[in-house]
Amino acid sequence: MTAKPVEKPSGDTDAIIRMAWEDRCSFERIHELTGLSEAEVIQIMRRELKPSSFRLWRARVSGRVTKHRKRFKRQHDNVQFE
Repeated sequence: MTAKPVEKPSGDTDAIIRMAWEDRCSFERIHELTGLSEAEVIQIMRRELKPSSFRLWRARVSGRVTKHRKRFKRQHDNVQFE
């Protein structure tokens, strides 16, 4: 499945990039604030960042549980406090 090309969003691209780099700002939250899907955010990051920066970002968010609300919630639901 290929994502359609994304036009430059009407909002502030710098703000989208900052949110995408933040550990605690999930893709769902970015969608709530901007209306952009995860695939669209990835496409913007690919277009706006240098190739090496994009690869670093992808490696960072791929393993990051907090970038996806469902994974974050699932992980914290399994934690038991003593």
